[in-house]
Formats: sequence, structure tokens, C-alpha cells
Amino acid sequence: MVAVRNDTDLLAAVRKRFGAAGFGGQDVKGGPPVIWAPAEKLPSLMRYLKGEADRTFPMLFNLTAVDERLRSHRQGQPKGDFSLAYHLFSLDRVEDICVKTALKGGSPSAESIVDVWPAAGWYEREAWDMFGIRFNGHPHLRRILMPPTWEGHPLRKEHPARATEMAPYRLPEAREEKEEQALKFRPEDWGISRRHDDTDFLFLNVGPQHPGTHGLLRIVLQLDGEVIIDAVPDIGYHHRGAEKMGERQTWHTYIPYTDRIDYLGGVLNNLPYVMAVERLAGVEVPERAQAIRVMLSELFRIASHLVWYGTFAQDVGTLSPVFYMFTDRERIFDIIAAICGDRMHPNWFRIGGVADDLPRGWDRLVREFLAWLPPRLREYDRIVMQNRIFKARTVGVGAYSLAEAVEWGVTGPGLRACGLEWDLRKKRPYSGYENFEFDIPTAAAGDCYDRAVVRVAEIRQSLKIVKQCLENMPPGPYKADHPLATTPPKQGTLDDIETLITHFLQIGWGPVIPPGEATAAVEAAKGINSYYLISDGGSGPYRLRIRTPSFPHLQMIPFISRGAMIPDLLAILGSIDYVLADVDR
Repeated sequence: MVAVRNDTDLLAAVRKRFGAAGFGGQDVKGGPPVIWAPAEKLPSLMRYLKGEADRTFPMLFNLTAVDERLRSHRQGQPKGDFSLAYHLFSLDRVEDICVKTALKGGSPSAESIVDVWPAAGWYEREAWDMFGIRFNGHPHLRRILMPPTWEGHPLRKEHPARATEMAPYRLPEAREEKEEQALKFRPEDWGISRRHDDTDFLFLNVGPQHPGTHGLLRIVLQLDGEVIIDAVPDIGYHHRGAEKMGERQTWHTYIPYTDRIDYLGGVLNNLPYVMAVERLAGVEVPERAQAIRVMLSELFRIASHLVWYGTFAQDVGTLSPVFYMFTDRERIFDIIAAICGDRMHPNWFRIGGVADDLPRGWDRLVREFLAWLPPRLREYDRIVMQNRIFKARTVGVGAYSLAEAVEWGVTGPGLRACGLEWDLRKKRPYSGYENFEFDIPTAAAGDCYDRAVVRVAEIRQSLKIVKQCLENMPPGPYKADHPLATTPPKQGTLDDIETLITHFLQIGWGPVIPPGEATAAVEAAKGINSYYLISDGGSGPYRLRIRTPSFPHLQMIPFISRGAMIPDLLAILGSIDYVLADVDR
């Protein structure tokens, strides 16, 4: 992987507009070009890049922070104790840029950009929660993933990474009462009125234990009768510290943790992580390994969409389809188990390829599945998509425009349902997707029904890709012959002690990846999933950032729910197709 140079043209335009002082570039091994900017100029710079520059970047794709205090290899970056990274995207040009700023001191602060991008609201709250970076001007800067009473900021380097480094957890009665009080919803804290004229609003908790929320999610509704006036999503109940765990795992041993992010996506979670590591290490993946990755990824895309299909139909009152679709999913898991040895979390991709070659008989299982599913999809069209009750519950509900989707950072089927033919597998191919023929399904209305239309069509396109893998699986190795690939070749380990020791270290300790930064993204089942990795020249990540599609998608709930009825909310939640582990990490 060649280094990505500075975007000198854009940097020159920025310097011309704002002056050269404090602005600079950075060479990265893999990922978008980087521009360093002074913290005080961030809001005006973001407005310029969003809508005023010759090359604009309308989408805020990601926002995160890095605790730089223990980092050894800074690659000529500005001095600072913390840094902020804003990842901006242009869908039209398929071009992105990363804007960084250095912050100093133990209590750093920056100006909020929520008035530039509303999607920055949750990202800035997360940076405050995890790093203690204050964003001046943010309307609701409070914890988002951690409990309100949590002490410290977990992604700071001084914060413990293991339970053994902390006192045993205890919940005496006084503390339990304090925790309960902290969870009470106070409308005034969110700028929400309790009454209007002669009307008292009703406040209703939906979740965190509710079948319609698909997991541990709490939404507080402000109601006038059954009409939703406002909504406040409360996330974090499923937070497990996935990014913090990345700092204490080796590059190799972190792969199983990725399976548990979107736990319905299986190896789709492995792919952006190993791709980012491969970019850091300069590992080229063989064609056969790439094709195996594509086939398994598409099988998991189908499995994820089938779970969504059945549960979405169930959410709006159609009970039978979920049982049929889970049966279809079992057929996929039979294939996954035969190839990988496990079902939902196969942990199968490796740095440089996959864990093993395809077993004997894999083609028969895939061929049988390709014959099994299409006639059943036609039946599901009849009993779900053409069902007049299903249509009545979903058509015109929870709609947003293409411009609004870009404003909020929507990707995946939710973006394509607004009429934009945009898929990362086509626009920026990876893992050999450029060798496959498939279409990008779209719709027009951007409502709950059209999001369903797109996903159902995507199942058929994934079947087309899997069929091409079956018929054109390349020969050759399933893993790169590279010293930083895992697991390393075992040949020679019984011939000399040096090879045996090297193999043992590569398995138990993992490879030592050169210093640098890399970003990799894939078109996952729910949208674009991205990993941003920083190596400080060690056996594990210095910083690991997971950008998941479900996080910005859930942030839209208040925006697309206002004016709807309570039953509409459940249709909206089902149409988004999120997983709480994908939100909370």
C-alpha cells in the first residue's frame, strides 16, 4: 500500500482563505489526506469545507479523538496532549479528507460544530465522555455511553483497561438510589417544555426493555396525546469498551472482538479491521483470499438482511415471516459452520487472508442454498412487501430526503432509499469487488417502505455475487506469504528452533506493525463500517476507532419521529435496521 500524500491543492486553498499559520499536512500510509488546523478556526474551516470551497465535503463521516501523551512516533505532527480528527466525505466525488487539530492540557476544549453538522452532536458527546474534551457551545454536552455517575474518561491512557485494575464493583443501597435518581429524565435538561398553553405533555419511556427497541435502548417520548412532539434516545446500555479493549489486545487477538460489534454481520466486521492492519503493514492479499472474503461477507449480508426482514415484519404486525426467514438464515449458518467451524461469530478473516482454505464440499452447500432462497424470496414479496397492512404501516412513515440523509451521515440502504445509487463496493472497490457484476438497488421516497424495498433487492444482488464466487473461485493461496501475516506458515517449525520460536511469537504475541495511521471502510449490511488505526510500532494498536453505521442512524430518531404516532415509532426503528452493540460498541 503506497503512502497517501497530502492534498496540496486543498491545503493551499485553505491557507489562502485562512492564512498559513497553524495549517499543515501529514503523510499517512492508508486513508484520507490529512490537514492540521488550529482549534480556534475549526468552525469557520468546517463551514468552508462543507459548502464554500471549490471541492466541498458535505458529509461529516466520523469524529473522534486521540490521547497523544504516551505516543512515541508523531511523524512531525503538531505538539499536543490530545488531538481531534474530523473525517469528511464527498459522495459525488468519492473523496474524503481528515481535518485534525491539536489540543493541549489536561482539560482540553474546542468549539462545537453542531451548528455546521447536526450529526456532530453525538460524536462530540462521545469525545467528551471518553476523553474529557469539552466542546464550547454544544447544547447538551453530557455523557452518552457511560452512566451519568461515571468517574473519569475511559479512553484516556491513565484510565484502567481491566477490571482487575479497579476495585470490586459493589452496589450498596445508597449508591443504588443515587444511580436510579441519575437516570430520571428531566425535560428541562434537554430544553423540552412540560406544557404548552393549556396542554400538559405526557412523557413516555419506550425501553430499555421493549421488544420494539431491538435491544437495550431507551427512548423518552414527549407526547401530545399519541402524537410525538419530541424524542430523546438514551444509548450506552450495551457499551462494552470495544475500543479500549483494542489497546490491550495484539493486532491478531483483537479480531474476535470485531465479530461482536454488529453481531449479525459476522465476518463483515472482520474485514475493515484486517484491511486497515494490512494497509499499515503493507500486506497484499492473494486473489483467492479476497474472493473467499467476498463470498462469506455476502452470505452474512444476506443473513443480516433476513433477520431484519423477519423482525421488521413482526414489528408492524406480521408474525409468520420471521419463522420462515430464521429458517433460511440457518441454511446460511450451515455453510458458515462448514467453512469456518462456527456460526454467528466465526472470527475467520486474518491479517493477510483467511484462517484456512475452503473445505471439500463447500461448493455443494453454496449451490443448494442458491437454489433454495430465490423461490422463498418471491413468496416473501407476496406475504410482506405486497401486504396492504404492511404498506399502510410503512409507506410515507419516517421519511427523509437525500440532502437530510447526507446532513446526518446516513449510509447504506437508508441512503440508497433516497434515490442515490451509491455503494462503497462499486464507488471505491475493495477486496476484488471490481471483478463482480451486481447492481445497486435504489428507491425514491426515503421512507420506511423504501428502506425495505432496497434491502430486499440487496438480498438478490448478494445472491448474484455469491453465485459468481461459486463459479469463478480463483486458485492459489488463501493467505499472503508475508512476515506480518497471521497466522504464519507452519512449514519448517519442526526443522529448526528459530522457526519454531518465530511461529510461537507470531501466534501468541502477534506481529509488530510499523508506526503509522490507516483507515479502511467497507459497505457492511447496515451501512459503511470503518476502522481507524494508529500504530506506535508495537504489537497492538495505540488507538483503535470503530465508526459504525448504526451510531449516526439512531441519532436521527428525533428528527424523523416528530409529528408521527407512537406505533409509527416502532416502524421507524425497525426500518433503520440497527444493532445496539453496533451503536454502543
